Amino acid sequence: MTNRQQTVPWRPLGKTGVHYWLVQRMAKVCDVDTAKAVEDGDLEPESWAGIVTRCRSCRWVDGCERWLAQQDGASGAHPPSDCLNGNVLALLAERQSK
Repeated sequence: MTNRQQTVPWRPLGKTGVHYWLVQRMAKVCDVDTAKAVEDGDLEPESWAGIVTRCRSCRWVDGCERWLAQQDGASGAHPPSDCLNGNVLALLAERQSK
């Protein structure tokens, strides 16, 4: 019996600047002030970098951009289920709403 591992094709991360702004837009739509989250100690700089990196690895970029465009400046939205950072953004939004 052989132990075969399924290989996943390597894929480069997306551009940092593009994903930085996607995360910022998603945060804004979800009523998350990322600067305040850092200031309040709810978001460490390393965690912020991880959020952007996680976004860079996402395959849902086109869907994300469409979803953000449909929000048309609205706020208070819950992050879409396809967002890799949805859970952390929802948690930050909950903390900031108190």
